[in-house]
Amino acid sequence: MASLGKLNALTVLYSTPQGIYLDGGEHGEILLPNRYVPSGTKLDEKLEVFIYRDSEDRIIATTERPLAMVGGFATLEVVSVNRNVGAFLNWGLPKDLLLPFREQAEPVRVRDRVVAYVMVDEKTDRIIATTKLNKHLSRQQPPFKKAQAVNLLITHRTPLGYNAIIEGTHIGLLYHTNVGAPLQAGQQLKGFVAAIHPGGKIDLSLDASGYQRVAPLTDRILQALRAGGGRLDFDDDSPPEAIRLRFDTSKKAFKQALGALFRQRRIRFTHPAGIEAVDIREPVSGDWQPGA
Repeated sequence: MASLGKLNALTVLYSTPQGIYLDGGEHGEILLPNRYVPSGTKLDEKLEVFIYRDSEDRIIATTERPLAMVGGFATLEVVSVNRNVGAFLNWGLPKDLLLPFREQAEPVRVRDRVVAYVMVDEKTDRIIATTKLNKHLSRQQPPFKKAQAVNLLITHRTPLGYNAIIEGTHIGLLYHTNVGAPLQAGQQLKGFVAAIHPGGKIDLSLDASGYQRVAPLTDRILQALRAGGGRLDFDDDSPPEAIRLRFDTSKKAFKQALGALFRQRRIRFTHPAGIEAVDIREPVSGDWQPGA
């Protein structure tokens, strides 16, 4: 049976001037319009297609991939608002995705980017979006481990920090003290599980801890120095936002990595602001010298 709002492998039944029809099981025969039919498609062949409803509410197939599927979270842009039904989101298909007023956690406006969950409305059997996210997050014990690298989707700012969806299943918290630069709702980034508390609450970090954090970062800094001819316009005083953009890490972790490289005599600090690679084969003032 074809699943609405998801990818399906469906068998080609026959061809018509409008396109080919696929076996949709309980949904009956489903049209795949000509513009989406792959070249060389044959009868009885299976095609991977996405199933949704078109502007006339008919179930239809496409080989295009939407930005989100049923059961998933995504950051989508509001493209229009209809005062009678709700807002419409761009999800990468010709027919925009409806976000009904009743499913809006807060009112949205055109050009807003919202974090939404995609689902099938039980009453209408149509694919819709909701920004009421909590009821669609897992209440099961988190399967994650401390220090595990995870994918995060920022949902909103709180007095303590930022809530983030972890691997599309659970919610966690990034404390302000662990975030060097402001984050935006809908932002996707890599993070780490800092702690899992009794009851399933999860603390997050944008950086690994200890040696796991510093060692790979020192390698990236040295690579950047080589690519920059031995010099970089970054140091302890660089803005957190610039550090995050360039090295995908926090200012705290960056300063720790610079300290490690400085102690190893791999870099020196320059004026004006920046760092410079040190050739460890060349003697440095204060080093022991034969006969000294």
